Amino acid sequence: MNIAVLIDGDNVPSAFVKEMMEEIAKYGNPTIKRIYGDWTKPNLSKWKLLLLEHAITPIQQYGYTTGKNATDSAMIIDAMDILYSEKVHGFCIVSSDSDFTRLATRLREAGMQVIGMGEKKTPNPFIVACDKFIYIEILKTKSKEKESEEEKDQDKESYDKITDKDIKLIESTIIDLSDDEGWAFLGDVGSLLQKKQPNFDPRNYGFQKLTPLIKSTRKFDIEQRENPKSSNKLIYVKVKEKRNPGRR
Repeated sequence: MNIAVLIDGDNVPSAFVKEMMEEIAKYGNPTIKRIYGDWTKPNLSKWKLLLLEHAITPIQQYGYTTGKNATDSAMIIDAMDILYSEKVHGFCIVSSDSDFTRLATRLREAGMQVIGMGEKKTPNPFIVACDKFIYIEILKTKSKEKESEEEKDQDKESYDKITDKDIKLIESTIIDLSDDEGWAFLGDVGSLLQKKQPNFDPRNYGFQKLTPLIKSTRKFDIEQRENPKSSNKLIYVKVKEKRNPGRR
């Protein structure tokens, strides 16, 4: 699908731009790419070097008064103009600012797919207003050859710990989708998890895919089945039966 990418230059670090654009490409074709900010300010100077490389159009927005963010208003107005132009099927709003919560909600009401991207400090109302929300911290990768052991340890510490709440979310989702024997197709589980919690992403926990994340909990059975339509296996998951300690 065609996607409009709107970036809040005041609330997203430029160091993540390459990884962000690669991630967005997984979901569709970014036909519109704009970044908003007051380009007379020195804090946006790092962005200037990256715009041509990634074909992002800078939109100048002066601050009309101290303490007010005019960038948000410019992004919202442009988003609505793009919506009514009917040239895209979805939006990617890149910001850590909760001011875009109503915009995300309005776009979804119009049938648009809305992907949010921002730092882990992003307020929850904006996260849940999106169809999917991706933390940009998990997109920043480093060359394995250049990493020191100390840096690897720091990277491990930056991942979220899988909590009992996370496991219960996975468990309830599997139960919601399970057949009479308790099995659920993993693809459906992943889709429903995202709908229930838009920022759910295995990469937040240090896993590239959902399967190894589920395996790591040791709370679920995993079964591979033949796919009649391709050589790829179909993966099904099931909540492990709790053993009665009194039984032998």
